Amino acid sequence: MDIFQAIALAVLQGLTEFLPISSSAHLILLPVLVGWDDQGLAFDVAVHVGTLTAVVLYYRQDLATIIGAWFASLRGKGLTEEAKLAWYVGFGTIPVGLVGVSLNDQLQAVLRSPLIIAGATIVFALLLWWVERGAKELRERITWKDALIIGMFQALALIPGTSRSGITITAGLLFGLKREAAARFSFLLSIPVIALAGGLKGRELYQSDIVVQWDFMLIGAAISALVAYLSITWFLRLLHRVGMMPFVWYRLILGVVLIAVFTGQA
Repeated sequence: MDIFQAIALAVLQGLTEFLPISSSAHLILLPVLVGWDDQGLAFDVAVHVGTLTAVVLYYRQDLATIIGAWFASLRGKGLTEEAKLAWYVGFGTIPVGLVGVSLNDQLQAVLRSPLIIAGATIVFALLLWWVERGAKELRERITWKDALIIGMFQALALIPGTSRSGITITAGLLFGLKREAAARFSFLLSIPVIALAGGLKGRELYQSDIVVQWDFMLIGAAISALVAYLSITWFLRLLHRVGMMPFVWYRLILGVVLIAVFTGQA
């Protein structure tokens, strides 16, 4: 991997991690489309650290309040809304954690085909369009039922092309949450999920004999963190102004292009 590839992939990871367009699909497809070798496990760990850093920094004040309230609830000082939110993030992480730990390797081996990614991109774009069109946006507060259902939807993001943020925001809208509330919960929910994914990849890296290019890893982590932070800010503003339809159209166009490019190679 050269410096241009490292920068391009870090920018791509930072840009797509929190947008409803599937970062995993883009990281799989870009090397295939331009003929690059796979970027390797170590670089995947680095850009995961970058995007995790971005979301923690963006929600640092919320996280301080939520974590403090959670510890207070453990000491028997009652369940405030912030403490409940902490528990809900934990509940929502359970489904993807169970599926990811037990089946992730098998899923990734079977589902990394460009045509499967194209199909998932289109199918979940249509689901997002249908939900966005009929969204009631009645509530801002999350319930434990919301958390578990959104968590189960999140497990679908292990299919490349689905988009973790896309499917969780879709689930939130489907069950009556306002866009901003659904997006906020989706991003908070991403923290343990990205940490879990990075931890699993880190364990694989530790157990392997891969020689790590530390300069590229630091560059990748820093760039993906900066781009992801800006991406969160931009996405939340766009979500408030125009909703999810620009991403629906992007996904549909991307899916059709992928089918056109890769059908003859299947």
